[in-house]
Amino acid sequence: MATETEENPATQSQAHSHDILDTQIKEGMNELDRESIGLFLSSLSAGLDIGFGPLLIAVVVTVSTGQLSPPLIEILMASAYSLGFLFVILGQTELFTEHTTLAVLPVLDRQASILDLGRLWGLVYGGNIVGGTLFAIFVVPIGISLGVAEPSAFAEVATKLTDHSAFTLFGAGILAGWLMGLLSWLVTASSDTIGTVAVIFIVTGAIGFMHLPHSIAGNVEVLAGLVATNEVTFADYGRFLVTSTAGNAVGGTVFVALLKYGHVVRGGS
Repeated sequence: MATETEENPATQSQAHSHDILDTQIKEGMNELDRESIGLFLSSLSAGLDIGFGPLLIAVVVTVSTGQLSPPLIEILMASAYSLGFLFVILGQTELFTEHTTLAVLPVLDRQASILDLGRLWGLVYGGNIVGGTLFAIFVVPIGISLGVAEPSAFAEVATKLTDHSAFTLFGAGILAGWLMGLLSWLVTASSDTIGTVAVIFIVTGAIGFMHLPHSIAGNVEVLAGLVATNEVTFADYGRFLVTSTAGNAVGGTVFVALLKYGHVVRGGS
């Protein structure tokens, strides 16, 4: 998109933004062109891997409640939350909330269709949800049996997400999707692994610290509470999943994909 870069900071910054956008569009096209089975299996893996974050959060709650101050516990929980995202993003498996931005950009650039986007979203979201569901059903009873996580800890983590109105969940879901879209952009801008790890840790840690509803990680968190206790119901789970997914999609698509694409393309014209 950019052809020449003058030696002034504004032009250099614009050229760098074009480079990031070009890279994201190419990455998005690569994913849109993948075979369905490959996309689904990668998404299934991501749904499984991200579950380690919620599991570790429950472990932190179990071992630290009554031993550490509440602010410190919250920081440790946010750090544990980030680990699941590190496993997924560094492992280069498919996460739905990344594609609310990444896969939208080729559509905005008229290199792919809405149908292509719908196919990718459906496969990735379905794989993520199935993987997270399997993780919760299989791993939560093991964690309880090992004594590393108490049922009440899983309930505490889940109810931090479910004890809100649908409006609040949707609005908070927009913020989570917004941050995940920014994460995708910043990871592309990072030049080394250390920088990438730092960006992932900071952004996803912020989501965890504020208890914003991330539909894929939250799928495991809420299902774990459902499996472990009677404090979470199927109605709670369904309401959470629908509202958080809608919010995440709006946040990533509108506040990152549309605005980033618009400011880079229009800013350079």
